[in-house]
Parts: sequence; C-alpha cells; structure tokens
Amino acid sequence: MTDSNGLAPEDRKIVTLARSARARNGVPEGAAVRDETGRTYVAGTVTLDSLKLSALQTAVAMAVASGAKSLEAAAVVTEAETASEADLAAVRDLGGPATPVLVAGLDGAVRATVTAG
Repeated sequence: MTDSNGLAPEDRKIVTLARSARARNGVPEGAAVRDETGRTYVAGTVTLDSLKLSALQTAVAMAVASGAKSLEAAAVVTEAETASEADLAAVRDLGGPATPVLVAGLDGAVRATVTAG
C-alpha cells in the first residue's frame, strides 16, 4: 500500500502506477509522470542488448512521444535511495528544474521528494 505521507491524490496516483508497472513487468524500477494536461505515462526499466533506459527515462520518453509539452510531477519506485542524475536530467529537460520527483521504495512508501533541478 502506498504510504500517503500527506501526498495529494494525483501524486499518490502516480506512485501507485509506478509501483504497479514495476510489479506487473518484473523489472527493477517502475515510474510514472504526469504532463501539463494531467495525462499520465507509466513505464518500467528497459533492458535490451541495444538499449538501456531507466523506468523514469522511459516514462519521460513516452510523454514526449505522445506530445506532452511539460511535466507537473514524476514518481519512481526503486531500491535506490534517490533518483539518478540521468533520471533527474530527463525530467528537467521536459518539466523544468522545479518539477517534483517522488522517490518511493518497493513498498510504495515515498522516501523523498526532490526537484529535477
């Protein structure tokens, strides 16, 4: 169960979606982003011989490919303590430096909220 930690319902939603993507696909990370219109994009880690993307990079790429112009928020479910610099850079490229990134553990509890900046 996602720990609410006082999160807004829309932020709880993207954490839950990220957690579901990770579990459903059996990948190391799950992520979700919300664009400027409120649409969400959900992804898991991509690991191919020719392509390796984190879940958050994949979710941002899906948003861009679908025509998103900006991001309101992002979430990643991971064993890592925080989002990687590459993940933050992808969010920053589309959403700007102030875009919040919710970092949750495998149990869905948000451990940190950082900005993409």
